[in-house]
Amino acid sequence: MVIDRAWRGLGPGLDSLSGPGGAPLTRTVKLIVLPLVVRPSLHPELAADFLDPRQAARLETLIREAGARLVATAQWFTLLKKTRRALGIVAGNPQDLYFQLCFELATEHEEPSNGAEAVARAALVEVANAAGGRTVEALKDHLADDVRRSRLDGNLAAAWESRQTAPAGDADVAARAAVQAAASVLEACGAPGPERDSASFEAMVEGGHGSLFGRALWARAGGGVSGAVSGGVPGGVPGGVWGRDDLPAHLKLTEHLVPPRPEVGRGASTATLPAPLDRTLFERLFVVLQSSVRREELPTVPELVRREVGRSCAPLGLHDESLRVAVVLGGRLAVGLDPLGNGDSVPGRTAAHRAVNSRWQREASVLRARRMTVAPRPDPDGGVLDALARDLRTPWVAYMRRLWVRLHGRDVRDAPLNDMASAWALLDGVARSVMMDHRARVRAALRTLSATAAPTAAPTAAPAAGQRSS
Repeated sequence: MVIDRAWRGLGPGLDSLSGPGGAPLTRTVKLIVLPLVVRPSLHPELAADFLDPRQAARLETLIREAGARLVATAQWFTLLKKTRRALGIVAGNPQDLYFQLCFELATEHEEPSNGAEAVARAALVEVANAAGGRTVEALKDHLADDVRRSRLDGNLAAAWESRQTAPAGDADVAARAAVQAAASVLEACGAPGPERDSASFEAMVEGGHGSLFGRALWARAGGGVSGAVSGGVPGGVPGGVWGRDDLPAHLKLTEHLVPPRPEVGRGASTATLPAPLDRTLFERLFVVLQSSVRREELPTVPELVRREVGRSCAPLGLHDESLRVAVVLGGRLAVGLDPLGNGDSVPGRTAAHRAVNSRWQREASVLRARRMTVAPRPDPDGGVLDALARDLRTPWVAYMRRLWVRLHGRDVRDAPLNDMASAWALLDGVARSVMMDHRARVRAALRTLSATAAPTAAPTAAPAAGQRSS
């Protein structure tokens, strides 16, 4: 709220960095305001969730002092987008690729002036060349060859058939043991800093709990983790792996009873991406190439494809064990999320649950959505906010899908989680991201509803008989 208020106080000129209502975009906060203006590494007291009046005033001062530079950043971003279209560049998300670059240009050149077009063109070419051919277009070209596609399909089939699976009974035991171990780690994650101990996290990694859980999802025999139907939900087990009968063991990482064998694929769209474990080879790498800021650090496209064949057929679609363990930790955290404060989540909440839930339940957007769930009439605001409130009843769906994407990105970059602190930073960061996304959706819905409810001018009545209109 402090950042929002300070941002709006800067005045006009920030449209390209702001949403329709004038608030800074989520990526603006993530890529510009926090790392480049607030700089928590230099001002750690401003990194807290809640600021006292003195800290809030300091934060507002930092943003206000950067006002001219932020306006120049917005102007450079507008110019870079225009130049990007002229150059025919379509790869990557412009905000991810250029936000920080535009802040650098604003710092060096201030507002765009004479010669700015040449500077913008050179900057765009440098970014494009830095990718070294690691683009969605290059991936599409690589997978367009029929002979190569046939070979990759054969490799996928062989890798899938060579998986290590477990009998249904053993899979059930392994899944429950992994979830139980995750609860201990999450309790330690929520402890104060000095009391945190990575031993429980390291034990999960060394014990291969992530791999065991992933293999459990492949079990097919009736009564197994992924073979039973408990409470009418495919993928459940009697009693529920997660402590509730209505939760599938895979937590919607797949829409199938068990994760299917990956296909090669020919295209992808962010608007129609399936569940993570249902995605094709193309779709998995499409997300990586679209979202990566430093694509030059990625393997080449042929190497990306080669590695993804094995990764997509590995437990939970990941190679690294610490990242597989993070899926289990994330699942245990996700099923205990209770943003509406209804007490509907699984029993046995940990310190990590209490930390995340308390933050989420204080959100104004969540409080508004909660009112939608207890209102006498289900759709008091026309149904839009009620739909958002329904999303809050199953927060684990959005959480798990976002978590998997981040873990997959780390796996592609060979970036394991080395200790519990890094694991918790990731898990908590995903929770914050989902919360901020929900906040933005609620604000957008409120703006739409306000515009719809705006009074319209009453039509002029026709003159009565015997009267003249003037």
